[in-house]
Amino acid sequence: MELTLVIAVVVIALAFDYTNGFHDAANAIATSVSTRALTPRVALGMAAVMNFLGAFLGTEVAETVGKGIISAPAGRHGLVIVIAALVGAITWNLITWYFGLPSSSSHALIGGLVGAGLASSSVVLWSGILDKVVIPMVLSPAVGFLGAFLLMIAILWLFRNRNPGKTTRGFRLAQSLSAAAMALGHGLQDAQKTMGVIFLALLTTGHANAKDGIPIWVKLAAATAISLGTYSGGWRIMRTLGRRIIHLDPARGFASEAVSAAVLYVMAIGLHAPVSTTHTITSAVMGAGATKRLSAVRWGVAKGIVTAWVLTIPAAGVVAAGVYGLVHLILE
Repeated sequence: MELTLVIAVVVIALAFDYTNGFHDAANAIATSVSTRALTPRVALGMAAVMNFLGAFLGTEVAETVGKGIISAPAGRHGLVIVIAALVGAITWNLITWYFGLPSSSSHALIGGLVGAGLASSSVVLWSGILDKVVIPMVLSPAVGFLGAFLLMIAILWLFRNRNPGKTTRGFRLAQSLSAAAMALGHGLQDAQKTMGVIFLALLTTGHANAKDGIPIWVKLAAATAISLGTYSGGWRIMRTLGRRIIHLDPARGFASEAVSAAVLYVMAIGLHAPVSTTHTITSAVMGAGATKRLSAVRWGVAKGIVTAWVLTIPAAGVVAAGVYGLVHLILE
């Protein structure tokens, strides 16, 4: 039974990784597609490849998710908790995808872990959540908004006397690079979160040793699942991020992607923090768009997105707690 549950955790975790890919595909490519810097299929193919490569850039975020959110008990009980957390996260991903809301898969997963942990009376590592989740959760969108706003102001000043047509063409080319950097950062952040959950399940059953690090097959499986999910696309959310918040031009698309990618790298490699690529790029799009004029940003759409952000952790946690109660009765 224990081995069967381990296999079930791996399969469900990879299913979550797949939903993460198509849910968050818009993060990397919506701005490039909306400004016509890249065609949708070329953008998705590039994003899938860069997501795969990004998954191998480090394991810091995976270790934070695997060891820094909850202290799961050993054996079957720990596996049930992880299964409940994953189902809670997948459920919230599908709900927000259906309504086209760019919510955070990362925070859905963390909310699922916390909800299942509380329902099972497991130890929730609140100090780690504060340092590695809550503070970065607030900081990364703020930095994304302000950074994109300031970078766009600098671009407007530097290119104020240049030929508009040549400048637009140049930034379309630059967006190919910034979109690739954003996709690489998405793989660095989000594929690692799935690795962390699988690693947590392996640790609870003794199938892995914390000192040995994450097995290579876990890295390959997580990287492949998120890449396949990314290539399948996420058109509902892509429309929201690329068109409904603000109609972007190539320069503003480049500014939002470049700043977002920088935030993802710093948070993952420097601070080991599992931040939301969705929150970061959406805030950066708002910041770059606000340089036109504040009324250019559709703040009503932005309000709905922020509401989804606030609800993500508690909503995924409630679903995970309910799933835990059901699975606990059946399997334990």
